[in-house]
Amino acid sequence: MALATATLLGVGLAGCGGPDGGPARDGAGDRTAGPHHGPGTPGPSTDARQIPDLGPRLRQRVPARSTQVVVVHGGDAASASSTVTLYLRRDGGWHRAESWPAHNGRRGWTREHHEGDKKSPSGVFTLSDAGGVLPDPGAKLPYTSSPAFTPPATWAPRTHHDFDHVIAIDYNRVPGTSPLDPTRPLGQGRGGGIWLHLDHGSGTSGCVSVSRAAMRELLRTLDPAQHPVVVMGDREFLAE
Repeated sequence: MALATATLLGVGLAGCGGPDGGPARDGAGDRTAGPHHGPGTPGPSTDARQIPDLGPRLRQRVPARSTQVVVVHGGDAASASSTVTLYLRRDGGWHRAESWPAHNGRRGWTREHHEGDKKSPSGVFTLSDAGGVLPDPGAKLPYTSSPAFTPPATWAPRTHHDFDHVIAIDYNRVPGTSPLDPTRPLGQGRGGGIWLHLDHGSGTSGCVSVSRAAMRELLRTLDPAQHPVVVMGDREFLAE
């Protein structure tokens, strides 16, 4: 058991984390471009015209069955600052529920993500699993509570709370598994371990970070029965 925990810790936290970063391995590349869909990437569906700032291509990428969408609105392609907004579909339309300041990769965004580029992958991804160091705060998503989420002691103190709670973004991972699962269907070079996690006041190594209050709200709202997805990228990407 100790060996398994150590392995998960070493592999699962290597990407977004680090002395100055957040949790995951930076991702693999934008799997939303073109007709091929990578693991965790939803296929074409009905539009989402009522979600602001999404262009026609991304509107068509929101699955018809999804009634919960998290949009990460980035700035320009090099910006590490962003906004996370939760939209809920009801009464025949999309409604903005909450919005919070956030951070993304410290080097901005990429449409062709590779491990170590310190950029967040742009795309549309399902949200299937959650976890963290702390106990389940009432999450609807399957939640794995484990000390294996604890950041290494060598990381900067301001990052030590980053993984108290996380939501796995289904980029180059196997949905339905713990966020710590090291499996990378597209290969290690394409990165992985891209999470929503707690903010430490600056850009991450590829993840998206929000306040503790925002994370708890997301955990208590995102429901597998509603097929939640995240749409994330810089301003230009989202407008396509």
